Amino acid sequence: MFKIVVCVSGGGTNLQAIIHGVDQGAVENTKIAKVISNNRGAYALERARQAGIEAVCVSPKDYEDREAFNQAFVQEIEKTEPDLIVLAGFLVTLPVQLIHRYANRIINIHPSLIPSFCGTGYYGLKVHEAVLARGVKITGATVHFVDEGMDTGPIIMQKAVAVREDDTPKTLQKRVMEEAEWVILPWCINLIAGGKVRVENGRVFVSE
Repeated sequence: MFKIVVCVSGGGTNLQAIIHGVDQGAVENTKIAKVISNNRGAYALERARQAGIEAVCVSPKDYEDREAFNQAFVQEIEKTEPDLIVLAGFLVTLPVQLIHRYANRIINIHPSLIPSFCGTGYYGLKVHEAVLARGVKITGATVHFVDEGMDTGPIIMQKAVAVREDDTPKTLQKRVMEEAEWVILPWCINLIAGGKVRVENGRVFVSE
């Protein structure tokens, strides 16, 4: 059984999409072994508990400095010995040692078509506000492997979503989630769990 740990900071809608994918068989031979949040009030933790998944909060507020938090976070991950770490709206910079230890075994979902509207400061509604301010006609979501940069790792999959003239940041965010994020994140997990994804020279290749 392919084990994943899902890290999330907020409501956990992407987590719910993964749970649904596992339950419905769209994500095969995969178990969500643990959900970790940095936010004790994150509804994602409740979603996990309702699904019978271990839910843990590791908050920077509970530690004297960042180094102590990073150590505790890494230890919590490693207790589970996951095959894959999934960042599903996780607003915490990962410890470098974790990125190195799990090279090409950490993925992230970002609500734009990378390299547009990504990097430092682009998260949540801010992404969609920037999309509308720039006046682009197509946006979407990207699943990528995590490296030491911010949204710079190898791209696994992208899905485009049309921007409408009457969109607000909230309506666009909702449609990007429904039409792109909730579709490609479980899909990518299933491909990785099935051994169909490889990285060569910074590029991702998917075999059918």
